[in-house]
Amino acid sequence: VCLGPAALPRRGKSRANGRNKPAGARGHVKRVFCEASGSMVPKDKAVKRFMVRNIVESAAIRDLQESCVFDSYVLPKLYRKVYYCISAAIHSKVVRVRSVEARRIREPPKRMRPSDKKKDEKK
Repeated sequence: VCLGPAALPRRGKSRANGRNKPAGARGHVKRVFCEASGSMVPKDKAVKRFMVRNIVESAAIRDLQESCVFDSYVLPKLYRKVYYCISAAIHSKVVRVRSVEARRIREPPKRMRPSDKKKDEKK
């Protein structure tokens, strides 16, 4: 009797079904809105990014600085925590699809900041 692939147990692709929790830790978490698709995603599963942008677009910054009365006026920035569902994050290239071995790596990639580059040059 052949039962087919439906009878076999399905192996999960990722640890804890892609959620940031140890197995059996908690039942439900609050849901957040996806920035791109508007769907509701569990907060521990969503792709989170902290977005820092200038309030003024780059084309108008120079005009504002020239017309400003104060010499050392710093334009304020817009700080925002953004959540994406997995499918929208992949579609908008916030994250990439990784191989089976690479999915096991849980640490974030190294960030290159301007201050880090200066330290590397001194060495």
